Amino acid sequence: MIDLCPVGALTSKPFRYSARAWELSRRPSVSPHCGLGSNLTVQVKQNRVMRVLPRENEEINECWLSDKDRFSYEGLNSAQRLVKPMIKRNGAWQEVDWQVALEFVANGLKQVRDRHGADQIAALATPHQTLEELYLLQKLARGIGSNHVDFRTRQSDFSADGSLAGVPWFGMKIADLAQLDRVLVIGSALRKDHPLLAHRLRQAAKHQLQINLLNPVDDDLLMRVANKAIVAPSRLADALAQITKAVAQAKNAVLPAELQAAIADVVVDDVAKRIADSLASGDRAGIFLGNLAQHHPAATQLHALAQALSDLIGAKFGFLGEAANSVGGYLANALPQGRGLNALQMVVQPRKAYVLLGVEPELDCYDPAQALAAMKQAEFVVALSPYQHRALETSGTFVSTEGRVQSFRAVVQPLAQTRPAWKVLRVLGNLLGVAGFDYDSSEGVLKEALGSGDASARLDNRLQNVAVGNITSAPSGIQRIGEVPIYQADAIVRRAAPLQQTHDGAAPVAAMNGALFSELGLRDGDKVQITQGRGTAILAAARDDRLPAGCIRVPAAHPLTAALGGMFGTITAERVAQQQKVAV
Repeated sequence: MIDLCPVGALTSKPFRYSARAWELSRRPSVSPHCGLGSNLTVQVKQNRVMRVLPRENEEINECWLSDKDRFSYEGLNSAQRLVKPMIKRNGAWQEVDWQVALEFVANGLKQVRDRHGADQIAALATPHQTLEELYLLQKLARGIGSNHVDFRTRQSDFSADGSLAGVPWFGMKIADLAQLDRVLVIGSALRKDHPLLAHRLRQAAKHQLQINLLNPVDDDLLMRVANKAIVAPSRLADALAQITKAVAQAKNAVLPAELQAAIADVVVDDVAKRIADSLASGDRAGIFLGNLAQHHPAATQLHALAQALSDLIGAKFGFLGEAANSVGGYLANALPQGRGLNALQMVVQPRKAYVLLGVEPELDCYDPAQALAAMKQAEFVVALSPYQHRALETSGTFVSTEGRVQSFRAVVQPLAQTRPAWKVLRVLGNLLGVAGFDYDSSEGVLKEALGSGDASARLDNRLQNVAVGNITSAPSGIQRIGEVPIYQADAIVRRAAPLQQTHDGAAPVAAMNGALFSELGLRDGDKVQITQGRGTAILAAARDDRLPAGCIRVPAAHPLTAALGGMFGTITAERVAQQQKVAV
């Protein structure tokens, strides 16, 4: 509504009365918050970001911005911002200058390597970092002898590693979404995870597009949905197998050998048949795996089934990229090689030292309890905190979910004595004696990271010779549905006060359908204790009859649920007895 106002009378509340339009300088940038790579105009006054507006690009965000893109800049001005390097000595944090900090880090990593070997050093990053930062992190880790480097911190199933032909991506141009006439979205809180992609699908659904949904939650998409299968997380693969089998039967087609045995016992229900009929009746279909599907413990099964389904109907097939560099992390090679550990293994098999690039372990990892335990037992942890380097304060590059390489320059100078992460990593490489760390600019890093070839040539979603395994197995007990809320996705939005004051920024609740609500003896206003592994969380209980049976929706990536284990899995729940107040 702010952008639609023809006279500019509607202005954003955080910006209102803070500056005159002619006092602002305007600088182009790219959003780091989701895989779309929305184009931004950042307005700056006296080296402070004052407002963010959409920069028109018909091929990406058209003329729109999501609220996350528009208001997250308030996180840059958070009181939690660090302004100088800090070292923890004798249990207390001390501010130091850069020379002391960098030498301390280099010496600490050297000592761990000398005492325990380079195999005891691990590097973790988030996919919200720039491609240059991710590239230098993996180069630094390998330069000191460790192949334990990964940016896929919320992933739990890595069995596709080694079977993936190339870099997983959207599978088509974003602008071509409007041409599709059939779509299946698997495991996505679509409007929250990808607001502007949801907008494009909504526009197409007003005309020829039939949208089909396979998901553990049934949030209102504010668009016409042709068919939907709302199932427990453990049944996602089974439900997708049903759809695939129904299409194969309708077309009298033969599935790949590795899938035939896996789905032999799958029984097709009516909902799966309707979705299959919808997909098979179109001419231009798209199959898309969302954030929840990519975080799922059966992610490889879902990938293989979606690939087979797309082959049957000649559909586009791709991934809705979670973050700005969900594709770029692959291009930067920020992945384990050889006997290197993946992101989950690095915390399940704790290392003696960790280098964290933008990672807040209790909020950015699949199993936050395990991640925190790993950090606490480590001898040395280096945190390149998001609040020492931000996408809007550094030059860099994001590769969107459609494989589009978008570079940008800093829009403000780094706050106080903070430094861009690529410069910090470059100096660390020098201090550690790693060859090839003599870059003068982020552009030089980018040129080396992408090489002389065309990055788009590496975009390929296909799995080769992957074992699918048993599809129909299901755990007993209550299952957790642990998606990431829209305003908890990354460190900046978590600290953007205007976003945290919205409904979507409210404290998480434990939501379940009426049957489970009654089984646990809950009433309106009650709290419930959720236990997962050794961790517990106490949340307000909520009833949502759209959720599947035997499941509780307990959001991840939030301080109130950080003590729990994996985003999916078995949990227990019990009503918290209300304390009685007695007047004296």
